[in-house]
Amino acid sequence: MTTTARQKAPARNKRPAPALKVVSPVDAKRDMVVEAPPVPRLPGQDFLDYQVDFWQRSVLFWDTLRQRADNMLAHERAGLPPLLDFKYETILDARRFDHPANYALLRITEVGEDCWDDCVDPDKPPVMVLDPRAGHGPGIGGFKHDSEVGMALHEGHPVYFVMFFPDPAPGQTLADVLHALRRFVEELVRRHPGKPPVLYGNCQAGWAVTLLSADCEGLVGPAVLNGSPLSYWAGEAGVNPMRVSGGLLGGAWLAHFTADLGDGRFDGAWLAQNFENLKPEKAIWEKYAGLFNKIDTERDRFLEFERWWNGFYFLSREEIVAIVENLFIGNKLEKGLMRICDGCIADLRRIRNPLVVFASYGDNITPPHQALAWIPAVYENTDDLKKAGQRIVYLTNPHVGHLGIFVSAKVARFEHRAILESLEEIEALTPGLYEMKIDNPSGDPDCHKPQYSVSFEDRQVEDIEFPQQTEAFERVREASEFNESFYRTFVSPWVQAATNPWVAEGLKWLHPMRTSRYLFSGAFNPWMQGIATLADGIAKTRSPLPEDHPLLNKERELIAHVSDAIEDARNARDGAYEQAFKLLYGDTPEGTAGK
Repeated sequence: MTTTARQKAPARNKRPAPALKVVSPVDAKRDMVVEAPPVPRLPGQDFLDYQVDFWQRSVLFWDTLRQRADNMLAHERAGLPPLLDFKYETILDARRFDHPANYALLRITEVGEDCWDDCVDPDKPPVMVLDPRAGHGPGIGGFKHDSEVGMALHEGHPVYFVMFFPDPAPGQTLADVLHALRRFVEELVRRHPGKPPVLYGNCQAGWAVTLLSADCEGLVGPAVLNGSPLSYWAGEAGVNPMRVSGGLLGGAWLAHFTADLGDGRFDGAWLAQNFENLKPEKAIWEKYAGLFNKIDTERDRFLEFERWWNGFYFLSREEIVAIVENLFIGNKLEKGLMRICDGCIADLRRIRNPLVVFASYGDNITPPHQALAWIPAVYENTDDLKKAGQRIVYLTNPHVGHLGIFVSAKVARFEHRAILESLEEIEALTPGLYEMKIDNPSGDPDCHKPQYSVSFEDRQVEDIEFPQQTEAFERVREASEFNESFYRTFVSPWVQAATNPWVAEGLKWLHPMRTSRYLFSGAFNPWMQGIATLADGIAKTRSPLPEDHPLLNKERELIAHVSDAIEDARNARDGAYEQAFKLLYGDTPEGTAGK
């Protein structure tokens, strides 16, 4: 190739030179990024910012209480329906039974946008969840997606839910309730042949499930008792002071008197008030102080929970007197002396289905003492338990509170999921006592097997030992029986004669647990409408202080100091209760601390 030819050949691999971008002086000036110097802080600016933020949070706080009151009244007007986060249909309504009770059996039909048929494994046994009837309405076991109901559905079980209505049937007894629950179990057995239902009882519903297990021998599968008391005299000072309150108040007569004032109905608001008074630093002060401090993020969660907490249900006079006499004062369940109806005595030794007991050391309503101390009371030793052919598994949490056992999403995703995923293993255990251990090296509560492992370690009945004050509580029982007999014979007829539905309804709406809520509604206080208007304006323009603001940190420190002071006062009060109990009934502890 000649030189001329080489010069005319195209340069195949030569890249074109980049085009030059001509930038005018105006554009260059516009594109320049100049960091503005920090605006100097004025003296006292942090304090002024905190004052504005404090005022805004105050308005939003009172507006939240206004919204809670409106929600409470709207819930009352709607008839206090169950607060389930799942769609359902009614299968049986016990109000239409020959012996009516205010219970109904529901079937969960949809989970979000998924139908029941898409979620359920037909080869798995049904799960029947029972919520506590202890002052509040039903729904806490299925209050949100991450709940006992949600976890059972997630594991593919057909799920049924036992609800109850606000008012008991006239003259409703514990026998009526247990007969209704037995009908529900029989319906599940009919719908799912060959698959005994799993009973899931929370708190008060746990001892109802225990009675049901003794009555439905051979019909039911494993029973899970969550924070459920079965041994009512067990405990120790500083752990569960509520056990001594019955003796200080003279026994069952006061519950009878309260039910008489309610025209035959016992107001569950009293039970809710007792719960708040147990730990006022947590249930009252920290709840409201925490809401005020984090009003921008806690409002919705607060309102959601308060819808359930402030829906108060009633028990019949016959029910509450029987519960207090036989359980809280008499402790007759573990003794095998609890009379259900004519010719029917509850005997825990008749239970053959496996029992799973879930308790927490952070629970001052049902500590492990009351959840487990019935075992050595019913079975003399481990050999006795094995000869009876029974399997009892217990699981403990180190810190979660009473409501957290049923409400906490973390507990639902971890402990309850582990229980449900281990049902087949539990049923396959040989007779004996076991402690369920969950090993989760990942630390993720959403993990599944084999990411975590479950083991069942052999335990001895003889090792379950808690302090006992049997003689002192026997004196309480005797005093209660005398006081109740005197009240029933000489006082109750006069109280009932002076009470009518109008008086009962007036006392209902004057209860402090209701007035402290609904009086913030705009229907009762017109000036709260002004708070609502202010809150709307603030919400549109609000800019919260940063979390590390020094005065916000001081505020949190003050909240903690006040909480500590209330806790100290509460401990002094509980100690005084224990001392008064000792003076009245003696102190004869037997046994040692639980192992």
